[in-house]
Amino acid sequence: MDTKIIGSKIAHARKKVNMSQAQLAQLLFVSPQAVGKWERGESIPDIITFNRLAEISGVDLNYFSENFPSADTETFKAPTGNPEQTEQEISDLSLPAEQPLVTNFSGSDLSKSDFAGVTAHKMKFNGSALRGSDFSAADLTGSSFLASDISEAKFDGTNLTDCVLSAVNVTDASFNKTVLIRTEFSASEMIRTKFTDTKLIDTKLTKSDLRKTIFENCVFNGVDFNYSDLRELCLDRQTFIGVKFHNAALNEATFNGATLKNVSFRSTFALTNKYYRAIKTIHFDGAMMDKLTYASLKGMGADLSKVTII
Repeated sequence: MDTKIIGSKIAHARKKVNMSQAQLAQLLFVSPQAVGKWERGESIPDIITFNRLAEISGVDLNYFSENFPSADTETFKAPTGNPEQTEQEISDLSLPAEQPLVTNFSGSDLSKSDFAGVTAHKMKFNGSALRGSDFSAADLTGSSFLASDISEAKFDGTNLTDCVLSAVNVTDASFNKTVLIRTEFSASEMIRTKFTDTKLIDTKLTKSDLRKTIFENCVFNGVDFNYSDLRELCLDRQTFIGVKFHNAALNEATFNGATLKNVSFRSTFALTNKYYRAIKTIHFDGAMMDKLTYASLKGMGADLSKVTII
């Protein structure tokens, strides 16, 4: 058995899915040093690990056999012909970032895992322990996090387009310059969850307790806050365009210095005295709003004495 050839194939398969040794080790539940030894031909994985490696790499299990004919192995042959031409041909070979075959990490304990920079569309992290994991700059388009613990996780610069985060614990998680397009947060615990320098576009923040959520320098465009609790929430100096605060609890919330355009405050039921009293407690000092938003709030008795109409 030529362990050097097998090691070369493991390294080639890993690079083909654009993974580091540490990232592959995390998925195989081994140490990065173990992966390094395999690739150097100092040892080989057991059959169970080979099966898992084949799934992750998207190759047939037989690919790792030293006698298995594969187009990929041609790249390891000694160069022939013009050395300069061959060197150029090799340097021009680019391994495309392919979608990993493994797409389901549901029910996994992946606390403090490193997913930074990965491209992984339509992944499933349902019912998983992801506390403190790093998803910074990853592209997770279309992925789902249902009933998972993602507290203290980092999503800084992450692409969460079309992702669903439902019934999750997002306590102390960070969303700095995160791409949130048609992203759905629902029925979630968002204590000290921090959104900074982020544009939320057609995003849903529904049926969630947002009283201790932190928003700084954010733009809300087409966002839906249906049935969420925003009591005493500070939304000062944020921008709201086409936002719906329907059936939301807004007692003592502050929009000081905020910009509101085409924003709707509405209750499903008849406007009761209790709802009018709640609207009157909202602070809009120094806010700017268009005429329609102004008229709607004025009709509900909001204090707009320090508002500028734009």
